[in-house]
Amino acid sequence: MHKKKIASVTLLATAALLTACGQNKGASSSKQVMKTAVTGEISTLDSSKYGDTISSETLQNSMEGLYRFDKKGQARLAGAVKVTKSKDQKVYTFTLRKNAKWSNGDPVTAQDYVIAWRRTIDPKNDSLDSDSYQVIKNGTDIVAGKKKVSSLGIKALDKYKLQVTLENPIQYLPDLLTGAQFYPQDTKIVKKYGSSYGTSSSKLVYNGPFTVSQWTGSNLKWTLKKNKTYWNAKSVSLSAVKVQVIKTTSTGLNLYKGGQLDYAPVDSDYVKQYEKNADYHTKTTPTNGYMVFNLKRKTTGNVHVRRAISLGVNKQELVKTVLHSGKAAQGFVASDFIYDENGKDYRTSAGKLMTYNLKQAQKEWALAKKQLGKSKITIELLTSDMDASKRVGEYLQSNLMENLPGLTVKLRSIPLKSRLADTSKHNFDMVYGTWQPSFQDPIDYLTIGGLFNLESDYKNSTFWKEINQAKSTYATQPAKRQASLIAAEKQLIQKDAFAAPLYQAGVSYLLKSKVTGFRLSPYGTVAYYWDVKIK
Repeated sequence: MHKKKIASVTLLATAALLTACGQNKGASSSKQVMKTAVTGEISTLDSSKYGDTISSETLQNSMEGLYRFDKKGQARLAGAVKVTKSKDQKVYTFTLRKNAKWSNGDPVTAQDYVIAWRRTIDPKNDSLDSDSYQVIKNGTDIVAGKKKVSSLGIKALDKYKLQVTLENPIQYLPDLLTGAQFYPQDTKIVKKYGSSYGTSSSKLVYNGPFTVSQWTGSNLKWTLKKNKTYWNAKSVSLSAVKVQVIKTTSTGLNLYKGGQLDYAPVDSDYVKQYEKNADYHTKTTPTNGYMVFNLKRKTTGNVHVRRAISLGVNKQELVKTVLHSGKAAQGFVASDFIYDENGKDYRTSAGKLMTYNLKQAQKEWALAKKQLGKSKITIELLTSDMDASKRVGEYLQSNLMENLPGLTVKLRSIPLKSRLADTSKHNFDMVYGTWQPSFQDPIDYLTIGGLFNLESDYKNSTFWKEINQAKSTYATQPAKRQASLIAAEKQLIQKDAFAAPLYQAGVSYLLKSKVTGFRLSPYGTVAYYWDVKIK
């Protein structure tokens, strides 16, 4: 997921089928085709409306913004060739790349960024990523409906010059602007398709390494084709990536064992089976696995219910017996990811919040039942219907019912697109998902991070005061800023239990040695194909 949101995703499954001609040492175009499996469907190709990792991955391989991550995971200028900053570090002026074109031949202009960003932040479009724009001048007021969309701090100075004005100085702007929610959109195409823009692969155009074809809006197969109009097309070796949705890990692994895939995810019980295989790779990512509660419902609106559930999940056991990779969450902000000016991990400074504590969980549960006047309580847990999500859901159901007497947890597993819609519409008690961050700062986790309905539902004044201080008053005072962020996280997670952190996700996969240049994003599980070459 950006809200980029909860992007309930687990591991992508990417794959390559080597044809007979692929056995030759030459890099012929017919050889450079990768056959890929992903664990969920695309929800949309409208960069103003996506909310899941599969859509994000597709967009990141077919679109390009002002910045793109390089091979070392550093944000580098891409759609722009130059940037200057004002003395107060609030105004950025970007000189766009004049040789950048859309796949229909249109030039990529400053106005294409203006129209895209305004669409994303416009409350009428109900974007899952509008919160990302709070760092841009007037962004917060626009999201709240207090100012016009046209007041957003973005301006086309001329055809190839773009000015971006921030609310306050931030150090992570380049990382932030790599996100799909900040991509441009061809102004002419947006006007042509209106509300249907991005609902199928034919209803938009592309300015990145690949184009997307054969996605109708609901089907489970599509193709990424090398974009011949991409300004750096000569650096792209793959001629195509053929993608299909495979929701069960076993199916992907069987295809891998049969020589039909070059990349396959390994999760849950399969990790132990393959961890000694020469093709096996694993790493811990900053992606969160967590639950969010619906504060508008009587049961989950009770803070003692939320605390009991947050404290009552045996997170270590979840990682050990179900996930077999990653680690138990100590808070909502990931560990080993964000460091202060002295090199100290944020998570170490913030401490352990809402870790497993059965005794305290049962105390909170007793208080909840007393306040609600019930000895038995039923709560529904919403998950996507992807195999890994259902496995986690089943564990949570069993573990919570065992640990909290009188609790019945009912599971509802539906397609990801429907799960995202139901969450936005408050059609849930508690929902499980995963969140991949957009940039290396606690503010991303605490104000965006998959926290559905945070702005509308969570009114704690202490939390918002600390967040606002971190954004403005202490923007250039790192120590005080971090203190405010830590206080905000404790209020949100420890005191009010708006969300329950579960684990920090691991990525485990099998990769054939014939595939070179394959990378995952520095923030999680999005696969990058533009440097891939098949030997």
